[in-house]
Amino acid sequence: MNYHITTIPGDGIGPEIVRETCKVLNQVGQVFGHEFHYKEILMGGCSIDAHGVPLTDEALETAKGSDAVLLGAVGGDVGNSRWYDVAPNLRPEAGLLAIRKGLNLFANIRPAYLYEELAQACPLKKEIIGDGFDMVIMRELTGGLYFGERYTREVDGVMTAVDTLTYNEKEIRRIAVKAFDIAMKRRKSVISVDKANVLDSSRLWRKVVEEVAKDYPQVKLTHMLVDNCAMQLVMNPGQFDVILTENMFGDILSDEASMITGSIGMLSSASMNESKFGLYEPSHGSAPDIAGKNLANPIATILSGAMMLRYSFDLDQEADAVEQAVQQVLAEGYRTGDIYSQGRARGSCSQMGDLIAERIVKK
Repeated sequence: MNYHITTIPGDGIGPEIVRETCKVLNQVGQVFGHEFHYKEILMGGCSIDAHGVPLTDEALETAKGSDAVLLGAVGGDVGNSRWYDVAPNLRPEAGLLAIRKGLNLFANIRPAYLYEELAQACPLKKEIIGDGFDMVIMRELTGGLYFGERYTREVDGVMTAVDTLTYNEKEIRRIAVKAFDIAMKRRKSVISVDKANVLDSSRLWRKVVEEVAKDYPQVKLTHMLVDNCAMQLVMNPGQFDVILTENMFGDILSDEASMITGSIGMLSSASMNESKFGLYEPSHGSAPDIAGKNLANPIATILSGAMMLRYSFDLDQEADAVEQAVQQVLAEGYRTGDIYSQGRARGSCSQMGDLIAERIVKK
């Protein structure tokens, strides 16, 4: 089979981790008899440098014409970058918001899994992590506070900033359906996270989620306030199966979940529309301090590539092969600096890509 992938290396360590992921995908192609064709576009700070905007219309059209999109990272050092001394809609991250909106990527899927081999890297106590944890955070991606009306202006002589949080029932229903569908393939539990004791948007969220739950009688639905969820993630992460939540809450909680896996460099991500089209990216940022030094951990991006194989291309066996190769490399003791522990073999970004690619086998 032939698959056409738009790649967005982006900024910072993005080009390095995308390169290693394509290396692994190419090995998958050789082993399983597929061809992956790549077309690169600019997005983020590199696009600002080249075109004056974080995402051009032409780049977006290229992405729309592909089977899936693989993204590295965008942005730089907020406190020390020419990219941020501009209007918000011209900053690197605006390109990410624009491509999510342009491709209608409303459902963000972020697995958080603790590898046994990385238990020592988890910042939580052993008695808290127990036998480990395996959760998926389902985050609504194109609504809420990040996309509402905003302005900053003087009101009665005082500078005032306003951000608007808006959700309608259709937006809530479609992300809830995705969450319950995934729960049916897992442990059949959904914890819906909101702030219904304060926010009208959360009260509507809770009402619609309860309506959707009626179509999934096998799935247990629990409601949890976002502040409690943040606490429970570090007190008892093993209780979570599928976490369903809105855009900003999901942004924060998924980063918290990434750190208890041992490193943010381990957390993959998929952003899907109503078809099988998706944008796949690691959950970490561009790490400008180590960019170009061959130190980045490519595993989150490689695992995002495995999600692409599974969700967009229906290549479950191939996705399993990538995930098993990652686990084998970790079991053999290889580590990048962010997950390194004494007695392990320290590897570079490119070495980890080589090691994982070498272990892709067809069973």
